[in-house]
Amino acid sequence: MCCALYYLKCQCSPLDGVKGNVLLDIGHGPTIYQDLSACEVFKEIIGADYTDRNREYYEKSLRNEPGTFDWTDVIKTVCEMEGKGKTVEEKREKLRNTVTKTIKCDITRSKPTEPLVLPQVDCMMTIGCLESGCKDLDTYRYARRNISTLLKIGGHLIIIAILNCTSYQLGGERFSSLSLSEEFMKDAITKTGYTILDLEVIPREYNKEQYDLCNYDSILFVLARKDKDIE
Repeated sequence: MCCALYYLKCQCSPLDGVKGNVLLDIGHGPTIYQDLSACEVFKEIIGADYTDRNREYYEKSLRNEPGTFDWTDVIKTVCEMEGKGKTVEEKREKLRNTVTKTIKCDITRSKPTEPLVLPQVDCMMTIGCLESGCKDLDTYRYARRNISTLLKIGGHLIIIAILNCTSYQLGGERFSSLSLSEEFMKDAITKTGYTILDLEVIPREYNKEQYDLCNYDSILFVLARKDKDIE
């Protein structure tokens, strides 16, 4: 939902919206919510994730197969927010037709989609991916450089990240997360050839039960433009 909100914000901004031919959704996991508004402003969406299980579940969710999470209420809310009169089924069909494939992607490699050679895209989006896949801040910076090779100069980068998080619980197991600060994120983005066009930090209201599941204290939204390649 947070990504859908951010896309709507971008479309109403003085930037005349973020749009183009191809969007690359890096680290999509098993979810589709992040692409619900994107499918209205991009002709093609390519999913990219490291694990086979995530890519398989993502594709099943696009087809709304039995046994997958029911996204109906989320899709309905997004349709209402967009105010274009689309029904849930129309939005499902639009998304299915816009997402052309999901590919394997390893953010720790200099060529993340190797052996596939992917033409550079118009927009790249990553939500909560790099902080889960990087062991330290140097690795994060390296991963940022790696995925930047997939984006055209002049293209847009959308990052949604959780700040000051050290761990999260999923399926009864606890996983570590790289703790990121707003200052570090600004530095990591600008030093890889980007100009930050919009940045927002939304503090999280404390709730002990939810905090025990994932101990982040705020969410960072960034919209940036790639101005140059960094070797």
